[in-house]
Amino acid sequence: MAEGEDKSEKTEEPTERKLQKAREEGDVAKSQEISGWFTLAAGLAVVAFMAPGLTRALTGAMTVFLEQPHQLGLDPGAAMALAIRSLTELALILGLAYGLLMLAAASGNLVQHGLLWTPKKIAPKLDKLNPVEGLKRMFGPQGWVNFLKGIGKIILVGAAIALVLWPRRHDLASFPMVSPARMLDEVYEAAILLLIAALIAYAVIAALDFTFQRREFTERNKMSRKELRDEYKETEGDPLVRAKLRQIRQERAQKRMMSKVPDAAVVITNPTHYAIALEYEQGRTPAPICIAKGVDAVALRIRDKARELDIPIVEDPPLARALFATSELDEPIDPEHYAAVAKVIGYVLSLSDKRRR
Repeated sequence: MAEGEDKSEKTEEPTERKLQKAREEGDVAKSQEISGWFTLAAGLAVVAFMAPGLTRALTGAMTVFLEQPHQLGLDPGAAMALAIRSLTELALILGLAYGLLMLAAASGNLVQHGLLWTPKKIAPKLDKLNPVEGLKRMFGPQGWVNFLKGIGKIILVGAAIALVLWPRRHDLASFPMVSPARMLDEVYEAAILLLIAALIAYAVIAALDFTFQRREFTERNKMSRKELRDEYKETEGDPLVRAKLRQIRQERAQKRMMSKVPDAAVVITNPTHYAIALEYEQGRTPAPICIAKGVDAVALRIRDKARELDIPIVEDPPLARALFATSELDEPIDPEHYAAVAKVIGYVLSLSDKRRR
């Protein structure tokens, strides 16, 4: 927040440009609980579907150490080869499980904000090494929120686990009297049920935390009216400058239009409010073309230009208004006005013939 700017002034919802800038700086709505939920779901998948196979593979890899220790070589070369082979087998056996857990953790971030690369976020910051700032974060509002969130997680997940274990309390008490194989089956089944219960409870936690993080993100990026005005000026330009540019464009368009008035065959007027200059040359233009039009001051300039160039001016208020409303610059007039304009042009041509005679 800028110095001297009151947080209470930030009452406006953030714009798309503001949110995009926040994203570029690594500030996004992100819940660590969603990543945790994805990791927990991956852990459940590993235990439920991969644990038996992983157990058999690990047992086979470790058999040589338990059943045939006397056959292991003790010289440095043989010991190094055995260590490399054992580590390679462990990596191959456990690599898929670890890869699945890492993919799940990454997916938890991808579903929230997609791919995001922000060097600013990973750049070292000296203020993070300041113990005073660290205490402020620890005992500030965010610290208390995290503390209460941790207590809530313990209570909710603990309650879910208790609901799973309580009906099985008698089976757990009889564990010392069952065979090891039966005990492992019971533990495996109980572990899957516990993970399912924790996953359901954690889904509630993740949904609540994501809603909270979204609200905090919106509040953190809210804007003041001054920021909205400044952003509007940056994106749309200063209103005074835009008005000046619009005026310049209009003046240039009028200059281009007035430069075509000498090509007009006739100017039809209202007589004072409208003026439409039409270009027509028999055999060259298939229909009369509107090359200039205007009202009031612009119409006066068109009439003055026509008088200066001795271009015929015909007063026909209804036709002038109709042509002004329906004709586009540098485009032929509408066919519905052909007959009326033909009469005007015919009248102008007859006058021209009389003058020549």
